[in-house]
Amino acid sequence: MTDILEKSQARQRLRSLGEALDSGALKQVARILNGGLSPSDIAHLLESSPPRQRSLLWNLVDKQLEGEVLQYLNEDIRGDFLSKFSAQELADLIEDFESDDLADLLQQLPDTVIQEVLNTMDEQDRQRVEEVLSYPEDTAGGLMNTDTITVRPDISIDVVLRYLRRHRTLPPMTDSLIVVSRRDEFIGMLPVTSLLVSNPAATVREVMDTDIEPIPVTLSDTKVAILFERYDLISAPVVAENGKLLGRITIDDVVDVIREDADHSLMRMAGLDDDEDTFAPVWKTSRRRAVWLGINLMTAFIASGVIGLFEETITKVVALAVLMPIVASMGGIAGSQTLTLVIRGMAVGQISSANVGWLLNREFLVSAMNGVLWALVVAGAATLWFKDIMLGAIIAAALVINLVAAALVGTVLPLFLRSRNIDPALAGGVILTTVTDVVGFVSFLGLATLFYA
Repeated sequence: MTDILEKSQARQRLRSLGEALDSGALKQVARILNGGLSPSDIAHLLESSPPRQRSLLWNLVDKQLEGEVLQYLNEDIRGDFLSKFSAQELADLIEDFESDDLADLLQQLPDTVIQEVLNTMDEQDRQRVEEVLSYPEDTAGGLMNTDTITVRPDISIDVVLRYLRRHRTLPPMTDSLIVVSRRDEFIGMLPVTSLLVSNPAATVREVMDTDIEPIPVTLSDTKVAILFERYDLISAPVVAENGKLLGRITIDDVVDVIREDADHSLMRMAGLDDDEDTFAPVWKTSRRRAVWLGINLMTAFIASGVIGLFEETITKVVALAVLMPIVASMGGIAGSQTLTLVIRGMAVGQISSANVGWLLNREFLVSAMNGVLWALVVAGAATLWFKDIMLGAIIAAALVINLVAAALVGTVLPLFLRSRNIDPALAGGVILTTVTDVVGFVSFLGLATLFYA
């Protein structure tokens, strides 16, 4: 009930803010921004505002809130704001950042600026951030936070409780303490829930959970997200190859990964950047989209070239030009269905060499059944429309051929692209569309040429 009330109040504040902006009451806007909205709400408001209004709102945000707000902004908008800060201003801004959040922010800056910011930090904080920065952003090492609480297995629960009371606060998302050896090798986890209800005289070794598998530091962030989802984790330890504890990953960072992966698949299939700003300036947006439109134009010329090979046949039978889009469109839709299914299966780790054969066979049968069903429908419509049974039979055969080809290509293509380290979400749709267009036109016009020539 409290959460519902807080959300309702937040929505009311956002409405009041919108009304204040429309009326030009900047003092009221500043008061609502800094006194009534959380940093995440402010970030959402900035992302939802056109550039000029966004700049105005940012200038009204309290300096003490700027760092927290930046953590919630997408990379594109955050990068624009960061470019306006000096190294010293950045150092002041990031004073209270967690090491993983700080590493994410620094990776958007030029190397010279990164070094300047690191030089302003104390030795311990700098080592923590450099540790995270040493790993690729899309790995467990790039996600981890080095701020952990560790205990030894041979001490008592009472000693652990007294040790925790010496801390002013605990790291966020601390659901378990990490048990390590004297050489900082990971041994197990001590859940806080077990800690609170256990006999104070018992040792950590007696209470800890040793069934937890630590996450290798080089594991991809997508696989980390799968592990968190599968085992309902809130946090998980990250270890080096030798088993030494390096840090931990928390659920808030994993949620970001899941969202980024979803945005990635959606945006890449349209040829857009993952962090495309909805309200980016016209020139910036036009430049980004022009490249992808150019690539699509080249593939369209390939399909047009195939049609040109059958120019004489089309001239003789004009009905072919009318029916061609049906064959290409049906193949494109069927292929996209399979392609999307396979890309999703790959993303969640469900597809491997052990089951790809079964999947390929299934998609072949499904496409063949749908091909025959809709081929009969289209053949009947074409025959009634143009009073030509032969034309109906030709388009029926072409439909079956194209739907089967589309399903097979949609299954194999993402696997092939991944084996070549090419993003299937980015390149798969364009290649698939080209293949289905070419196969559809060749099968339809080729059969027509064979029977009408």
